Amino acid sequence: MNLFLKIIFAYLIGAVAFAKVAMLGTGIDITRVGSGNPGFNNVLRVASKWRAAIALIGDISKGFVALLLLTGGETSATAVWCIGIAAVVGHCWSPFLKFNGGKGVATTVGVLLRLEPRITLACLPLYPILRFLGRRVRWKQEGAVASLSTMFVISSIVLALKGTEAGFFAYLMFVIVLVRHVPNLRELIARGKSPQKAQNAQKE
Repeated sequence: MNLFLKIIFAYLIGAVAFAKVAMLGTGIDITRVGSGNPGFNNVLRVASKWRAAIALIGDISKGFVALLLLTGGETSATAVWCIGIAAVVGHCWSPFLKFNGGKGVATTVGVLLRLEPRITLACLPLYPILRFLGRRVRWKQEGAVASLSTMFVISSIVLALKGTEAGFFAYLMFVIVLVRHVPNLRELIARGKSPQKAQNAQKE
């Protein structure tokens, strides 16, 4: 199989919406409830922990399995990274969801667990730590902040320890995740400005 076909297959593997799979039997369309995001956080928000676990494990597995199945015989690191990134793109812009999709964090983690397992495993505890701290100090969008911060740290360490090529592709996946979080960041910025506007109104 040539690289182009491998990338297409990786994209289709990534496009499988495990949040939808997790909601089978409930009669609930995960894209129409809660935040509307087909990801494990939204499943956790509107359903049960075990359904959210199915979505999370499935989304992580997509990136890992796509690489496991499709990189055999590949000697080019660039080709391997492109196959992994295709799975992330499939998750974020799935043809099965009218080219909508999730935020890409879990599938990116799956890719990184396959390609840079030690760095990824060492950095992943940062995510729950930041979420815990975020809840304690009442951060707005603590999930988005924790996800983006963790992905940025992993990408930076990959660049520092593994060199320019691996670092470039790790940052490329971070940018994809960042793009998918733009609505969250806009809300965060808007909420941050609101108290200041209120203070200015009181002064006037």
